[in-house]
Amino acid sequence: MSRDLRLRATFDRAAATYQDARPDYPAELYSDLLAITGATPPAHLLEVGCGPGKATLPLARRGFRITAVEIGAALAAEARHRLAEFSDVSVITSSFEEWAPPAGARFELAYAATAWKWVDPEVKYAKAAGLLTPGGHLAVWNADHAMPADFDPFFTEIQKVYEEIGEGHGGPWPPPPPEDQTDPVAAEFDASGHFTVVGTKLYVWASRYTADEYIALLETFSGHIAMEPAKREHLYQEIRRHLAVRPDGRLTRHWSVVLTVGRRL
Repeated sequence: MSRDLRLRATFDRAAATYQDARPDYPAELYSDLLAITGATPPAHLLEVGCGPGKATLPLARRGFRITAVEIGAALAAEARHRLAEFSDVSVITSSFEEWAPPAGARFELAYAATAWKWVDPEVKYAKAAGLLTPGGHLAVWNADHAMPADFDPFFTEIQKVYEEIGEGHGGPWPPPPPEDQTDPVAAEFDASGHFTVVGTKLYVWASRYTADEYIALLETFSGHIAMEPAKREHLYQEIRRHLAVRPDGRLTRHWSVVLTVGRRL
């Protein structure tokens, strides 16, 4: 397994804070997801990598039956706690690759929210397709840092600190705005031989953060969790220093999500 896939284990350390620190996905995304797939309650859904239930709760509240698979024991426990009122939702502690579903289990929709890239590419598409009903759908989305034309200059300032500590971006700065980026997941769907893409949509929004709120967010990212403590402490000190000179002490971070939906061939 690659180093990147091994990093997925770091998220369990953020189980207690992940739900509140990470932004909610746009309500419009769920409406679009259901419109594209035609899924209606009480259809049985499969979630890959549910974390503490960030994307599970909105669909559970709509009346869907959900089987959620989560590799982190602490994250799975947090999800069970948050989803306790929904008797038709079960959370399984396992990696998706190693999970053995009940014999004959089939789902109308499988989905992964900011988790699909952490699943072994040699396994994920074939296994998902095998668990779907004929004509069933796979939906994937990922919350990323967006850099539109008017992005907050704080991120250029703090990027210099990342470079100084050897944790640089590794590409041109700033990255292209979200509307100019291609969707690599759509190409993966097509190349898998198991799905054809039937819908994609981009969502972009902005959130405001104090230094404490932003550091809490960073503490849910695998690279920051795994960062050497001295580097991390220096970075956080610089974040506080840069924001302390602002009148309101806040930054604006833009988020982007691309929803990609494929139908099983």
